[in-house]
Amino acid sequence: MALRIGLFITAALLLGAHFLRLGNLVMVAVCLGAPLLLLYRKRWVLIVSQLLAYGAAASWIVSAARLVEFRLQSGQPWKLAAIILGAVALISLLAGLLLNSRTVRERYPL
Repeated sequence: MALRIGLFITAALLLGAHFLRLGNLVMVAVCLGAPLLLLYRKRWVLIVSQLLAYGAAASWIVSAARLVEFRLQSGQPWKLAAIILGAVALISLLAGLLLNSRTVRERYPL
């Protein structure tokens, strides 16, 4: 259980750091507050958290595509950046999938 929640917290913090780099403080606050929602044990919180994790994965994929495109156009190396952002996208996706496990759903009743 701690691993599942911990992975979601990690994904939220990584996305918050991404938005902080972009200067979007509203989204930083959303990312920092998202794990706190899990303290409220209702099923809708679990669904919202899963959607946030999947949205984070999509955001990382879009960022990776844009970064690779920019680096290809400027002649810079792009493979390591693509691997790193792809790994972060997988972490976010895995966090959402693990929040859908039976043990987590049992702790968040309907």
